[in-house]
Amino acid sequence: MNAEPGRIGALHDGHGRRFEYLRLSLTDVCNFRCTYCLPNGYRKPAGKAPELSPDELVRAVSAFARLGLWKVRLTGGEPTVRSEFTEIARRVAAVPGIRRVAMTTNGYRLAAHAAEWRAAGVSALNVSVDSLDPARFAAITGHDRLGEVLAGVEAARAAGFAPIKLNAVLMRGVNDDELAAMIAFVRALDLSLRFIEVMRTNDNPAFFAERHLAGQTVIAALERLGWTRLPRAPGAGPAVEYGHPQAQGRIGIIAPYAQDFCATCNRLRLSSDGRLHLCLFGDGGIDLRPLLQHDDQQDELVARIVALTATKAPAHRLHQGNSGGTPHLASIGG
Repeated sequence: MNAEPGRIGALHDGHGRRFEYLRLSLTDVCNFRCTYCLPNGYRKPAGKAPELSPDELVRAVSAFARLGLWKVRLTGGEPTVRSEFTEIARRVAAVPGIRRVAMTTNGYRLAAHAAEWRAAGVSALNVSVDSLDPARFAAITGHDRLGEVLAGVEAARAAGFAPIKLNAVLMRGVNDDELAAMIAFVRALDLSLRFIEVMRTNDNPAFFAERHLAGQTVIAALERLGWTRLPRAPGAGPAVEYGHPQAQGRIGIIAPYAQDFCATCNRLRLSSDGRLHLCLFGDGGIDLRPLLQHDDQQDELVARIVALTATKAPAHRLHQGNSGGTPHLASIGG
């Protein structure tokens, strides 16, 4: 564990929620074409600002660490398309106060680089696996790479990543018939499989209407099979996890449309161009990049983060059909 010089104290919003977890987007570029996110592939927005440099990223993480955030998740887009990914991971893991560095990936480079990334200081891993059927996986993602991705999961297990979580976006009429197969897959492995509800964003309202399935359907099925809810771990993300006495693995549900989903929010987001997002579905981010240019701006940056976090809304507005300023999930790291 790193020492924590200059730590100021816990970061809270105006609703009493404490923040320990930063989702740090390294890029909004993704090389997959998932039907629920980028069905037409990545297209660079006009006037898109450059991605934060490694120095800017480290300055940002250092400021959040002074405010008690100890967990950082490296996200995208696909974070490993950044040529400096390993360097960034190593430098973020070395920031005083940071105790856990996680990453979310589509897994296309995982088999070749798992040991390298683990040695750089990444200890926890989320991998997108929306289907265990190769043809269906290819139809969802635009790439026939299920075998490569699962080989990457095995490489990550061998490299010592823990926990390892597999993310599956739950889609009505697409993969909702795979619940039994996915449960069987994790029964014998020390993995966590998380079903994520399709979320409405500004560019997918028709897809959402056709494919959204409430996470409660998975919970009901799990409970019928004897799975029970597990206690929430410190610094955990939004998933509600379930375990079974005869299973090594766990099943998680991320259901943003569930009642009180936002009550336990403990995370903030920084986009790849330096904008602080207080909510995945907020109206837009606030540009912190001008305060990331020099090490001697840290006090001003910390004060800015404290002031902005105090204004965080009590909840998203998805129930009102309002997705805020989020065009798609890759845009600010999901």
